[in-house]
Amino acid sequence: MAVQRPSVEGFFHKPSNTISYLVWDSGSRHAAVIDPALDFCAASGAAATDSVDAMLDRADALDLTVDWSLETHVHADHLSAARRVAERTGAKTAIGAGVAKVQAHFGPMFDMVPQPDDFDRLMTDGDVLPLGGMSIQVIAVPGHTPADVAYLAGDALFVGDSLFMPDYGSGRCDFPGGSARSMYRSTRKLLSLPDETRMFLCHDYKTPGRQGFAWETSVGQQRRMNVHLREGVSEDEFVALREARDRTLDVPAMLLPALQVNIRGGRVPDMLRLPVTWKD
Repeated sequence: MAVQRPSVEGFFHKPSNTISYLVWDSGSRHAAVIDPALDFCAASGAAATDSVDAMLDRADALDLTVDWSLETHVHADHLSAARRVAERTGAKTAIGAGVAKVQAHFGPMFDMVPQPDDFDRLMTDGDVLPLGGMSIQVIAVPGHTPADVAYLAGDALFVGDSLFMPDYGSGRCDFPGGSARSMYRSTRKLLSLPDETRMFLCHDYKTPGRQGFAWETSVGQQRRMNVHLREGVSEDEFVALREARDRTLDVPAMLLPALQVNIRGGRVPDMLRLPVTWKD
């Protein structure tokens, strides 16, 4: 039986180098949005929905029914626009059940208490979501954070921050609960899928020398060419490389506002908090 091939369009959010996706079953016209991004200026506190609205306008133009607003994880680099998607389309919001670990860690920092309606559905490995005449399989991929999941819809795999383009490698693993060793094992699970599986990435930072941004590759290309995780790289080699690289990385510029919004399913409070920590 042939593997189904959903239609996919990516929408590049330049301020955060995030790619949000509109994926749909061409037969039934049922769709899902993956990792929608809100426009937000940390300096002024100004928020807008222009970017996500452009994606939803495209869905309208294609006569799509948006059933799901899916998050691959609690993002640290942009604010989720899941609430806007739900408001405009009635879509159900969903994220990996591991979000509870992220909420437990960061909620007290912002005096925030998770609520039952933050997300409509919390998913575990192996869960299946209906999408018209297709289905979306949920794959737990802890590593970048403990809550990461990937989504497999037919031949299309959405991996969040686990993998980047082959010339860039992998996502950082130094957030609370993150683990380079878990990342290695999670990505090996993803790279065991058929070579021809299309792989769609959540970010691209355009490796020096590459002409343009890119966000689609394949399992086969990643297995052969990924600079961090190609075939032949051992778990210990990857852990050493990833942990050394993570020690050189800055805190994401949008970390504090993003966490306050994203652990609550994209709900933007009237006032964001800025905890202060003193250096030794």
